[in-house]
Amino acid sequence: MRISTLNKIKVLGSEWIDSVIGAEQPKLYYSPQGQSKKVLEKLPQLQQKYRPTPWLSNSHAHLLYFDVIKKRTIQLEYDRIDQLTMQDGGVTAVAWYGLALPPETPTIIILHTITGNLASMRELVRDLHQYTGWRIALCLRRGHSDLPLPVPKMSLFGFTSDLREQVTYIQQQFPDSPLYAVGSSAGTGLLVRYLGEQGFDTPFKAAFALCPGYNTELGFVNIHPFYSKVMTKKLFKTFIQPYLTTWEPVTSLSKVLAVKTLAEFEKSYFELAGYPDYASYTQAINPIHVFENIKIPLMVLNSEDDPVCHIKNFYPYKSVIERMENVIVVTTKKGSHCGFYEGITQTRSWAAKLMADYLKLHVD
Repeated sequence: MRISTLNKIKVLGSEWIDSVIGAEQPKLYYSPQGQSKKVLEKLPQLQQKYRPTPWLSNSHAHLLYFDVIKKRTIQLEYDRIDQLTMQDGGVTAVAWYGLALPPETPTIIILHTITGNLASMRELVRDLHQYTGWRIALCLRRGHSDLPLPVPKMSLFGFTSDLREQVTYIQQQFPDSPLYAVGSSAGTGLLVRYLGEQGFDTPFKAAFALCPGYNTELGFVNIHPFYSKVMTKKLFKTFIQPYLTTWEPVTSLSKVLAVKTLAEFEKSYFELAGYPDYASYTQAINPIHVFENIKIPLMVLNSEDDPVCHIKNFYPYKSVIERMENVIVVTTKKGSHCGFYEGITQTRSWAAKLMADYLKLHVD
């Protein structure tokens, strides 16, 4: 009798702690007609509660830890960084990790965040390599990691034409390596846009989108005002100020520099992206316009407490996703933006483990 009572107390205590830190089993959105159910049955991580690090249950503390504190602790040296000149003279790069692996080892192509760079992406590069044992190719967009910007052209979400050239280069280096893709935050915009444009015509076996904003025309409207202002200043510091000479021919630069929020930046910088007006820019860049043409397996992860890519951005497309046989959306109650830490003294990314296990299910 005493043992039974103690067990009940333990269960109640555990449930109380879970309620305090926001631990819940992930919600899953997918079509019952496709192969998604069989895929999900092989991912026990999604059949259990995601328990965030207790002292990171607040979304802002979680994001601060991810973006400022944790990143500084990651020690990783890339094997090689290859600068690539695009067809129009612009410069991108591919940063490699795991170059010494056998040529036939799979390669994960990572598409980084809105101001992502070599340092900020180390944790995801390290985690995916450790969980899979695969090669990693981090594709850097124009203007990131202090790359030269000889052509006055950049995009918050990248250009699919650049990604195609990067993918071709990676295939040339490792022609026998199966390819997989992961997009993080703004990198999901490029990933989904590319997958939608390509349909079946892509070498990627499967892909994972971490914390997307879905419709780029509306996604920044729901961002927390503090992060909107801070990130806008970071855009100026990353893409404008170091390249003022390059931007001299762009007549709308002064208007761009006058904006205060990410939504205003996204609406005004179209000329910097190489387009004459906002309509032509968004028609070419917004992933939502081609989303339903994605043909390869894709898993998407969002947190309901994400202050940057708000969960409201997902709701208009829930019914569309539940009709697509190859797409699974996972949402968690906690996780903030791209963090998803678990553990108490040794924090680790719950999301990175899910990415790795999902991609490994699609090995031929």
